[in-house]
Amino acid sequence: MKAPLPDLDADEETMPIDSNDDVVRARQLVRTLAQRCKLSLVDQTKLVTAASELARNTLVYGGGGVLRIGLVRRAGRTGVSAIFDDDGPGIPDIDQALTDGWTSGGGLGLGLSGARRLVDEFTLDTEVGGGTRVAVTKWAR
Repeated sequence: MKAPLPDLDADEETMPIDSNDDVVRARQLVRTLAQRCKLSLVDQTKLVTAASELARNTLVYGGGGVLRIGLVRRAGRTGVSAIFDDDGPGIPDIDQALTDGWTSGGGLGLGLSGARRLVDEFTLDTEVGGGTRVAVTKWAR
């Protein structure tokens, strides 16, 4: 069973990730919300980079999926949370998948581990044969 989703605000948006064009649209949507949340330019770039990697993974390894994104508020802070969800094959070895340099494809092996370093909160939930959910949050400073 996949972990519960963060509580996104009423302005939550959902979009499919089924093509390369959707990956581009996901990056644009993440940047728009990061600007709305008043993240610094550096933090906007970090979040957009992480989201780009995760959207690409959703498409390539998960066979496509869904992005849910919105602003979150907790303990007087505001941030942006993005949840990437797919019904793909899942990840058989999470520790290995989060190791820098390891790749199941032809990439550099920095997607999941790199995304984790770029955000403030990172949750990965996967089940072999049951898909993968990755949730990330970047908080305004």
